[in-house]
This record gives sequence, structure tokens and C-alpha cells, in this order.
Amino acid sequence: MAEDFLSQEEIDALLGEDKDNKEENTEAKKIRPFDFSELEQIKKGDVPGLELIFERWIKIFSERIRGLVPRISMVSKNSIYITKFDNFMSKIPLPSSYSIVSMKPLKENFLFVLDSRLVFVIISVMFGGPAKPFKVEGRDFTRLETKIISDFVDIALETFEDIWKEFYPVKIDLKSIELNPTLARIVSPNDKVIVVECNMDIEGYEAPFFFCFPQDLFLPIKDMIFSETGFTKKDPVWDRELIRKLKHLKLNLYLELEKKKVKVKELVNWKAGDKILLSVTKGDEILLYVEDKPKFRAKMGKIKDKYAALITDTAIERNRNGRGEAESTGSEPKSNGTESTE
Repeated sequence: MAEDFLSQEEIDALLGEDKDNKEENTEAKKIRPFDFSELEQIKKGDVPGLELIFERWIKIFSERIRGLVPRISMVSKNSIYITKFDNFMSKIPLPSSYSIVSMKPLKENFLFVLDSRLVFVIISVMFGGPAKPFKVEGRDFTRLETKIISDFVDIALETFEDIWKEFYPVKIDLKSIELNPTLARIVSPNDKVIVVECNMDIEGYEAPFFFCFPQDLFLPIKDMIFSETGFTKKDPVWDRELIRKLKHLKLNLYLELEKKKVKVKELVNWKAGDKILLSVTKGDEILLYVEDKPKFRAKMGKIKDKYAALITDTAIERNRNGRGEAESTGSEPKSNGTESTE
């Protein structure tokens, strides 16, 4: 009779509670699909144009910012990398200053971020304290601290606009300074941004500050930012070749002797052998045209059996009446009658 009862192992096997199944179920609970989007995507380099811009900006900014904080030892560019916007924002301690800045004619805004450690060190040394950040305890910036932040941001953005004039003219405007990171979201959390991390050394204490650019911001000038072609030095060989080709360029030159309004019925009666009287004399200045543009004033003469023109001045074209008028940069042009051009 006892043989008709199932053993505990058989019961567990029927119920799926055997040890092997228990171990598999435990491992299955621990294993979950891997989400690659959770990885912090940091890609360094690949923006040599921006590297060059910041190398030059650091030099100018270092000199200007010492006018505000004389005890600054050095300003340096730490690194430039590409990452997700949300990953960048999550690493900024609170409180911090987030300046939202436009960069016309480029469409997107960028962030200029001052780490709270840098802000408090600057305030400490400005009032005679040591180059160490004091305890924050989660509070916001005071009015005085906000004013110092504003002065710092103004110097940074002014010098940043100045350095861009050498590469690509932009107009940089400060739109707002936010203390709440949720109000400083210039792009979606998963969008790629280019982060420029800089360091400021104040009497041995280093604190960071950041530029955060949307990757799409530089699309109109991507050839300049993501490569070195926009900043290569002039090639002297190419310059010489260009000058050589320009010197061999052929242009049409002609002199305008007279102008006259003629009725069509008179013009149709003209025939070979008719003479057109001109009032221009030997000493009069006439216009010398290059292609269809009046470029010089000249006096007509003759060398051996060829007619020639002696250039006496330059002419400035005025397009009020079509092709027509030019004005000498020296004396006023002379009126030489109204005969038609020959």
C-alpha cells in the first residue's frame, strides 16, 4: 500500500518544484534584457575646429577674467566630448548656474554652466577668504552671488563672441540665467550634445565650468567645426598659382568717347561713310571701361600707329540710370558734348 504513495521528490517533480527548476527560476529573475540606451555615450575628439576656437578663447578669457578675480592662477580647457544631454545634466551639482545663450545666425541655444564649487570659491577669494568652497547645504544663490555670476558670464560671452569673429561671425546674446536645471533643458534628454569642460585654477584649487552645445547647432558650419579644413593656413603654392592665372585672364577694354541721344528715324538713315562729329579734345578725360564697368579715367593718345589711353584716375560707378555714370575720385568729370559713342 505504501508503494502507492508518491515520494516527495516525485511530488516536487510533478509540481515543477525540483531543485534544478528552482535554480533556473532564480537565475531567470536575475537576468533581464540589456538596454544599451542606459550606457553613457561619451565620444571624445572629432571636433578639431572647436578645439582650435577654445584654445584661442582661453587665452583671451584668462586675461579678461583676472580683472574680476585677480587671484585666478590659470584657466585651461580640460576636454571636449560628445554625450547625451541627460547624462551631462545629471553630473552637475546643485546649486549651479545655467546660462541659456543664443548664437545667431545659428538656430539652437547653448548652455554656459558654472559649477557651484567654482562660484563659491570665487566669492570666497573676492572677499579675502581662502581658495576653498564653503558649505552649501542645498540653498540657492544669494543676490550678491547672482550678481557675481552675471559679471562672470558677461566676460565669458563677450570674449567668446570676439574670438568667433576670426572664424565665423556670430551674435551671442544671453537669454536668461536659470538656477533650476529643469528650466535649462535646451534639447531632449537623449539628444547628443558637445560638452566643453574647462577648469579654473584659483591659488591651487581647481573648479570646473562647462559649455554645452547641441550637436545640431553646428550643422550649417559642420565642415569648419568637425574638421580642420576651415582653419588650414593659406597654401603659398596655391596663392602663386591663383595670381598667375589672374594675370593671364583676358578682359575687354574700351573707351567711351561721347554719348548722345539719337532718334530711331535718324539712326536708320545712317550709312557707310557718314561722319559723326565728336567734341572730345586731346586733353579731355574719358571713361575707360573694363568689360561693362567704368573703372578708370583716361586721356586718349597715339603711340606710333596705334591708339592708346593714358590712365589719369579711377572712376566710381553709379547705377542710377542703368549702365551709365561714373565719377572721378579726384576732380569732377568733364562734359564733352552729347555725341554718340563710337
